[in-house]
Amino acid sequence: MESGIRGGQLAPGDALPAVRALATELAVSPATVAKAYQELRHRGLVVTAGRHGTRVRPRPPVAARRAGRMPPPLPGTRNLSAGQPDSRLLPPLGPHLAALAAEIGSPTGYVSSAVLPELAEATRARLAADGVPAEEIAVTGGALDGIERLLAANLRPGDAVAVEDPGWANLLDLVAALGLRPIGVPVDDDGPTEPGVRSALAAGARALIVTSRAQNPTGAAVSAERAEALRALLAGRSDLLLIEDDHAAELAHVPLHPLAGVTPTWAFVRSVSKPYGPDLRLAVLTGDEATVARVAGRARVGAGWVSTVLQRLVLALWRDPATADLVRRAAESYDRRRDGLREALAARGVAAYGRTGINLWVPVADETVVVTTLRDAGWSVAPGTLNRIAAGPGVRITVSSLDEADLAPLADAVARALRPVASAGFTA
Repeated sequence: MESGIRGGQLAPGDALPAVRALATELAVSPATVAKAYQELRHRGLVVTAGRHGTRVRPRPPVAARRAGRMPPPLPGTRNLSAGQPDSRLLPPLGPHLAALAAEIGSPTGYVSSAVLPELAEATRARLAADGVPAEEIAVTGGALDGIERLLAANLRPGDAVAVEDPGWANLLDLVAALGLRPIGVPVDDDGPTEPGVRSALAAGARALIVTSRAQNPTGAAVSAERAEALRALLAGRSDLLLIEDDHAAELAHVPLHPLAGVTPTWAFVRSVSKPYGPDLRLAVLTGDEATVARVAGRARVGAGWVSTVLQRLVLALWRDPATADLVRRAAESYDRRRDGLREALAARGVAAYGRTGINLWVPVADETVVVTTLRDAGWSVAPGTLNRIAAGPGVRITVSSLDEADLAPLADAVARALRPVASAGFTA
């Protein structure tokens, strides 16, 4: 079956044969087939979908020659599904790279420290300004790389991980690929709900992953009141790894309300990809001494370190006032587009969620109908099925490629897609 996924004979979403039917076909016991399916689940290749049986995951962790995550947008449609920042608002790298080339001269050899001291110092100052204690520092190849290292170093296959629901599709895929068991935590505008976190803890969650701001896909941001409630709930939980993901960082125009340090085992991860460019695969990570040491130790025996050229580039971007001003203006632009679309949808009777970040989450009755209807109207949006565990259906709309003139036409199209019968002239 893994070979079938690689070759494209089994595509994402394809149903696997029923256990007894396949056992009969192969002349083996049903227990043998069930064990094989269990191994496929542990590898993150398939998912059990209740009455729908066992299916290939939407994004199985094996490179396929033909199968993809989802069809590319049709020619002529506006792509609002990618979740990428606006390339027009990313800082130019050319001047900084030229300055680094002159400074460094020729490639350096093996490094004596995985983290440049100057970057560590700047990281501590930036995190301290947001109320995050940051004595220990590690650098990883992006936020998801940091989260993967944290989970792999502290948990074992079969352990339960509390994740936001709906949540970041890449994270849900990673949890499956590591053989961990996800427990969905409902999310509202203020972040993971206290009853949801309490329920996940009661169900045996060994780790909790919280998005600080600009949650993907709902745009939630942990408020001061929610942070206070969660800190009281989590205080002293020695059996729990707490991970905070602040991927939006400077792009989120709301204060950070961290949970850092409330549990003995914790980590805070901040990526540079959204403010400065997705190809800058770097995140800074802090936490308690043992947790950071495990991440740094695993990196040392594997990749070794994140390129010091990349570390120097990020440091140059942080120090540049013109770049800081560009990031500030980008955040303001995203706020105008996101809030403008949400208000336009509300004026048409459509509920949408997105307090921060570059995405809006629109609850729908049928994702396929809405995605198809919008595609036919010239707009490509992302189905929410990749982001959900038990949450209701929805679609994710990324605003970064929109101009303000697009907001009203898009809101009209979404409203029509949610009422296809009425818009076609039919009556009940």
